[in-house]
Amino acid sequence: MSHKTSNISEHKKLIVFLDCGDTIIDEGTEIRDDHDIVIQANVIPGADVMVKTLAERGYTLAIVADGYAQSFKNILTDNGLYDYFATMVYSETVKAYKPSSRMFKAAIGALDLTEQDCSRIVMVGNNLSRDIKGANEMGITSIFLSWTPRYPKLHTDESEIPDYTISDPLELIDLVEKLNQQLG
Repeated sequence: MSHKTSNISEHKKLIVFLDCGDTIIDEGTEIRDDHDIVIQANVIPGADVMVKTLAERGYTLAIVADGYAQSFKNILTDNGLYDYFATMVYSETVKAYKPSSRMFKAAIGALDLTEQDCSRIVMVGNNLSRDIKGANEMGITSIFLSWTPRYPKLHTDESEIPDYTISDPLELIDLVEKLNQQLG
C-alpha cells in the first residue's frame, strides 16, 4: 500500500491558535448591530493570505478569541476564512476570557489534544495581557502580532513577554515553518 505525500496535504506537527480581532480582523473596521454583534469587518492586510497559506500547507488552525460566536461567524464567513479553522473557541461559550486557561484548554480539547501537546502549539495574538500571558502560563509558544495601535506594546510583567514578536501577519508564515521544523 503506497501513499503519496505532498507538501499541501501533509499534516504538520505544529498547531496554530489565532486570536481574531486585530490579529486577523481589523477592529477599526468593525460594524456592530444593536446587540453588539459584529456584522461586518475587514481583514488586516495580508491576514487572509496568512490563514489560507498556513491551512494549505497542512497546519491545523484554531480561533481562540474573546467575544460573541455570531460576531466571528459573520466576519470570518464574509471574508472567506471560516472554513480554514479546525475549531473555534469563544469566550461567550467557554464563559471565560483570556488569559484564563479554560480558553486554551477548550481549544486543546476540541482538537483532541492533551496538555502534553502544549509544546507544539503556538498562540498568535495582539494582546499581551490576554493572548501572550495566557499562552505563556499554559506553556504554549506565544507570538505577539504588534500590528495594532489599539493595545499596549510593552509588557507590564514577565508573564506578558512574548516568545516571538511579528509586526505583519505575513511574517507568521515563515516563523511557523521554522518552528515546525524545530519540532523535528
